Amino acid sequence: MTEHLTRVNGVELCHEAFGAPGARPLLLIMGLGAPMIWWDEEFCTDLAERGFRVIRFDNRDAGRSSRMRGRANLAQAYVLRSAPYSLADMADDAAGLLDALGVPAAHVAGASMGGMIAQTLAIRHPARVRSLTSIMSSTGGRLVGRPSPRTMPMLLTAPPRTRADYVELLVRTFRLIGSPGYPFDEDRMRRRAERTYDRGVPPGGSLRQLAAIMADRDRTPLLRRVRVPALVVHGARDPLVHPSGGRATARAIPGADLDIIPGMGHDLPRAVWPRVITGISRIADRADTAG
Repeated sequence: MTEHLTRVNGVELCHEAFGAPGARPLLLIMGLGAPMIWWDEEFCTDLAERGFRVIRFDNRDAGRSSRMRGRANLAQAYVLRSAPYSLADMADDAAGLLDALGVPAAHVAGASMGGMIAQTLAIRHPARVRSLTSIMSSTGGRLVGRPSPRTMPMLLTAPPRTRADYVELLVRTFRLIGSPGYPFDEDRMRRRAERTYDRGVPPGGSLRQLAAIMADRDRTPLLRRVRVPALVVHGARDPLVHPSGGRATARAIPGADLDIIPGMGHDLPRAVWPRVITGISRIADRADTAG
């Protein structure tokens, strides 16, 4: 596929698309520190075969999109709700990308932080979202979706200085937060980590994104106003975002479907792709049928 850089909302976003240009658009939003390639190409092509024009992109401070400035202070983010930028800014980036691509409205799916951005997009730009799929995410409420204590050191680890160290850190991380009910594919994870590092890992980018998450407020009252078909997917064994976060999201969005997947952690193992893809397609069909 061909990657493109487009300037929107004061930043440059790297993006690419799969599927027929005239197919129904589906915007995929990835999570903390993760570039668009974490939506695997095969996952995207499988969705394209379901009749979608799949658009994936690097969030600001990830991959080949703009590297932002400012030092993140996580204590200030949590207590004072102060961060170099916000999840609202990142949702506005997504809306701006749809504008630049000439897409009036899209089906939207987001994973982890990407789920939070997708929720915020549906809140701030309701006319732009046809359906919403929130995967392994939460509402921003501080009593739900809390990480297991054993994952906290991983979140606060200093960024690796070399390619080899980055690869080892990512492998260790996903051994910790990945899906215990499914085999861990270390070779695949190493290839992903190498490609991620080679595309670019902005210094301080993950901390600035984490600050945006920590500074955000509970979206529950605003999610109650979302009126599009919605699906919430969560792993029953997720140690990074406790399943209570997914359940709270589904309770907050009127009429939302909830799919808790046994054995799944904070990743998308290949074995669950058919289930997740079918869910995204089903909720999009519901929206399209409703007109």
